[in-house]
Parts: sequence; C-alpha cells; structure tokens
Amino acid sequence: MIYQRIKNLREDNDLTQKDICSILHCSQQVYSDYELGKLDIPTDVLIKLAKFYNVSTDYLLNLKDSK
Repeated sequence: MIYQRIKNLREDNDLTQKDICSILHCSQQVYSDYELGKLDIPTDVLIKLAKFYNVSTDYLLNLKDSK
C-alpha cells in the first residue's frame, strides 16, 4: 500500500515525520494521517514525495516494485 511505502521510505532515510512535514509544508498530524491511511494523499504531495525520495509515483502507488 502507498501508506506503508511512504512510511518505509521515511524510516529507511532516518527521517522523522517532522522532517517530512517541513518539506511538504503540512502539519505532523496531516502527515501522520497520510501514513496511517486516514487521509488520501493529494497528487501534488505524491509528486513532491516521489521527487524527494527519487522514486517514481508508480512505486509510491504500489504499481511497480522497482523504485
């Protein structure tokens, strides 16, 4: 799932939710809700995450396994 992928990428890069929030310009609660699947991730945020982690949006969306 997309939610697990963004959490794994964050943890693999030794980043906190707060670190990612500063990049996305959102609150920690909003980002936490993204990781928990409580909120759908907007397209613009998905693109920012893909660029930041240097992965494809297809990878984030779990459409392919290669980054």
